[in-house]
Amino acid sequence: MSKTAEAPTQNRVIDLKSGAHMMVLDAGVFCIFHAAGQPDPGPAGLPGVRISRAPGTPPGIVTVSTFEEDGWIGGANGAALVRITRGPAAVLVTTYQEPGSQHDAPKLQVAQLAGPTSVSPASVAVAQPAQKSADLPTGPAEISAHVQRVGDVAAPIGEWMGTPGSQSWIEGFAIAPKNSIPASDIEYQAVLGKGWLSPWSEGGQYCGSRGMALPILGLRVRLKGASAETHHIRLSSTFTDGSRLGPLDGTDALEAESLAPLEAFLLEIIPNDAAAVPAAKSEKAPRAKSTKAPAKRKSASAD
Repeated sequence: MSKTAEAPTQNRVIDLKSGAHMMVLDAGVFCIFHAAGQPDPGPAGLPGVRISRAPGTPPGIVTVSTFEEDGWIGGANGAALVRITRGPAAVLVTTYQEPGSQHDAPKLQVAQLAGPTSVSPASVAVAQPAQKSADLPTGPAEISAHVQRVGDVAAPIGEWMGTPGSQSWIEGFAIAPKNSIPASDIEYQAVLGKGWLSPWSEGGQYCGSRGMALPILGLRVRLKGASAETHHIRLSSTFTDGSRLGPLDGTDALEAESLAPLEAFLLEIIPNDAAAVPAAKSEKAPRAKSTKAPAKRKSASAD
């Protein structure tokens, strides 16, 4: 075969600069993310990092959740949630760089989000069945979410997603307005750790995980396009530790000071000519299922 005929085949293989590391973690939920101040990837998407279960680690012990399906977290802003059901167990961290790159490999940080859990390995990554349409609210299903011990649920904007006081956390959600504004004019993030938010998700896109026992710790919602000039967001939320935030401007991330999992949230999309957004409030949400009106004071009669 001539050299001319061989050239196209030879040019398909590029030797990258790569490195592999075994990271051993105890039982718990961890966030592996990029250290601050690293450069963005180049046109080829490099440098980048992939997180995966290490060879030799039995299936079901290590679960890796990333925004890409293959464990890829890029080179600057990505992150992975790693759940170890029985430790110590290893994950494989593989770095990729351009051929001949003189830069250091991407630097990572690890933060533990939760300690060991009692969920059995067999239940990991098994989504609970979605509710039947007959069980869903009668209003338009503009918000959907996956809730611990409940499964997939839906609600219209202006009603609570999740149940305050239920102690069941939200694992992920999607927002797709149908009446007030176009779905393309809203975007949102999930709070995944202290100072760490997911990438922005467009209206209708699912943000978070499903069936992996990984709670989100809060959320952030904002408007864009023409709707940002005519409407604003008002957001309230409750958390599994009993704290409550809002109502307040949704452009700020709502998360509990304790970083407790998000339990429920109320999203409102309000025209700008409506009443102003009240000041933010943070308080413990009452756990009582019912409240009684305070007893009326008896007025003293002057005899």
